[in-house]
Amino acid sequence: MKKVDYIIVGLGIAGISLCEQLQKHNKSFLVIDSGQAGATAKSGGVFNPTVLKRFTAAWNASSFYPAALKFYNQLSDKLQFNVFEETPILRIFKNVEEQNNWTVASDKKELQHFLSTDFLKNTNSAIEAPFGFGEVLGTAQIPPTNLLSAYKNHLQHIDSLLLEGFQYEMIQQQEDKVVYKNISAKKIIFAEGAMVVENPFFPNTAIVGNKGEYVVIKAKNLSLEVLLKGSVYVIPMGNDTYKVGATYSRDDYSLNATEIAKEEIVSKLKTVINCPFEVVSQTVGVRPTTRDHRPLLGCLDENPKLVFYNGLGTRGFFMAPLLSEILYTYLEENNPLSNEIDIRRTLKWA
Repeated sequence: MKKVDYIIVGLGIAGISLCEQLQKHNKSFLVIDSGQAGATAKSGGVFNPTVLKRFTAAWNASSFYPAALKFYNQLSDKLQFNVFEETPILRIFKNVEEQNNWTVASDKKELQHFLSTDFLKNTNSAIEAPFGFGEVLGTAQIPPTNLLSAYKNHLQHIDSLLLEGFQYEMIQQQEDKVVYKNISAKKIIFAEGAMVVENPFFPNTAIVGNKGEYVVIKAKNLSLEVLLKGSVYVIPMGNDTYKVGATYSRDDYSLNATEIAKEEIVSKLKTVINCPFEVVSQTVGVRPTTRDHRPLLGCLDENPKLVFYNGLGTRGFFMAPLLSEILYTYLEENNPLSNEIDIRRTLKWA
């Protein structure tokens, strides 16, 4: 019988951040992952502390931001590659009114460090931006595929990864431990993303599937090295290729690429750039979102040894580092979770 402190199910950014917390505190663990690409793998890898539709700060940004910076700097050193590449976002202004709204927002305390007060003129003839740009600072690109690959290698090196689908029926809950197959642990932590809907221990109304699709284009004349935000994100990937998106489709857990989403993205992209481009591929992921747009942490009273770490939605890269700290102190120090993030609030949802 293999004995560990924790079993972690799932290896997206939630699982990675939790592994880092456990290693930091010398706790033993085993990650079980199916290898199926989830929301982290399929994401654009944009780290952004603001909401650019309304020019507001993301929820709890002042707390999440410093924790994330520290986390990704340490992770870069550990994995020996740049996990977190600081890259500004240029937000295209649609009109003068948006410029005025940006000026007002940039003067607010929670946004002063993120929204530059200087407007930038458009000098790229391939971009449609007659009113120029607002520059968002404190933003970055995180390469999801490279991060996941490097972290899997790390876990395999320390013999802490089991690549297989999780079989819920194999769980045995005992008074002082939980047993899964031949593995004994204090608790099992489910960090499964949107696929948690297949988990029989999870409240079936707690997660809302939010399918997102991207297209990858090749545009030789775009010459863009920063993140561009208009009606879609344009994310540089190198070699004249860009990831563009994304779409939002509620209550959809399918991983099938759709022609409707492709047409929507291409149509919006044509309002952002005016140079020729070729669509070379399309990707699909499902974001784990919640009704109230807040994470789901903790356990339910009937299964105290089964823990959930989910509901990170579209800001997993931003929130995961601090949430993993909060979850760790809940598990190891009995620190209570705030009602805002405690999974038990979902029991009131019809």
